[in-house]
Amino acid sequence: KHLGEDLDIHCGGIDNAFPHHTNEIAQSEAYLGHKWCNYWVHVLHLNTTGGKMSKSKGEFLTVSLLEQKGYDPLAYRFFCLQSHYRKSLVFSWENLDNAAGAYQKLVNRIAALSDAPQTLDEAEMKKLREGFTAALDNDLNTSLAVTALYDALKAPVNDATKLAIVQDYDRVLGLGLIDAAAKLRKKSEPEESDPRIEGLLAERAAAKKAKNFAEADRIRDMLKAEGITIIDTPQGAKWKRD
Repeated sequence: KHLGEDLDIHCGGIDNAFPHHTNEIAQSEAYLGHKWCNYWVHVLHLNTTGGKMSKSKGEFLTVSLLEQKGYDPLAYRFFCLQSHYRKSLVFSWENLDNAAGAYQKLVNRIAALSDAPQTLDEAEMKKLREGFTAALDNDLNTSLAVTALYDALKAPVNDATKLAIVQDYDRVLGLGLIDAAAKLRKKSEPEESDPRIEGLLAERAAAKKAKNFAEADRIRDMLKAEGITIIDTPQGAKWKRD
């Protein structure tokens, strides 16, 4: 009624392979009269350092718990994607911290790419896509697919091509990379002009030019206390609200 008479992929835990999924196949194909599902993906257990994570033992994660602890659920997804589904994955808060840090660095790297119009390198994009597709064709090896994503960011192509590739890959990985990078860029943009702050920045620039670094630091710290961060660039100081 809801999914139709054919499934391409059916997922589940390895402990459901028999007899639960065997029964599903028997019941569904007896009713339909034809093959029901093309591929079965049986995931190994998520373990803690003490063994299998079990709901019956009160040892299990929820997305709401991750959010309560301040983690982006997509960082947890990134943590899971770095391991092949046929391998057990050991969860610890330290391991999740490492994955969250790596995810944020990845977002930072994408946010730093220029969004200026450039000609896409179609030939190189085709070659890079082949590597990504090969990883997924290798028994849905998401670990290799994540490696292919990093390889694309290191490829000798312009930023527009890299952004197009990231967007393409992320349709499969579902890490929200483009949106997260866009939010980060927007957050990093200088605020609209404020005469008082602009005046203080001018005073700070004059103090630095006169090598009066104590005064320059005083102005910086004063603005910081007001929730304003100064960003020094080759084109001069900019500012944003924290």
